[in-house]
Amino acid sequence: MRKVVSTLFLSLDGVAESADKFCVDWDEVVDANGAAIIATQDTVILGRRSYDEWSEFWPGSDIEPFATFINEVPKYVATSSPLERPWHNASVIEGGLVEFVRSLKDSEGGDIGVHASISVVQALLAGGVLDEVRLAVAPAVVGQGKRLWDGVPPMRWETMRSVTTPSGYLLADYRVSR
Repeated sequence: MRKVVSTLFLSLDGVAESADKFCVDWDEVVDANGAAIIATQDTVILGRRSYDEWSEFWPGSDIEPFATFINEVPKYVATSSPLERPWHNASVIEGGLVEFVRSLKDSEGGDIGVHASISVVQALLAGGVLDEVRLAVAPAVVGQGKRLWDGVPPMRWETMRSVTTPSGYLLADYRVSR
């Protein structure tokens, strides 16, 4: 069975929205962490807002290795309306998100990545189909914005790994305890 792995940048106060506002500089350890995460993924789930932002930015980006990865990987978008901006290998999820992801988990392949899409991560957690979260916690307090854990049901997590990088990021990987 495939794993569903969420990768997010967070501030110290749990804000995941607009990470570009608080992740202003990082180091080679943070970069290597991201490269290792995407190396195991062959499918990505995105929310509509992330899709709209990313489909504008990533096709013209040379930020590697993520640009090549995200531009080529199959991307499934959780939305109720058609995609206005075309992007290679992107399609709308037909039917319910949790049911769709559950069927993907039962298929052959590598990890299923969920990147930057807070509401998708929250829905997958509530639906019991998200297996791991890989967090890069920035050494910054934002004070406002959408927080990852708001509205998520209580659950236990097992720490898989934690590393502090030279620039002060905490890289923390957790697995849902079932």
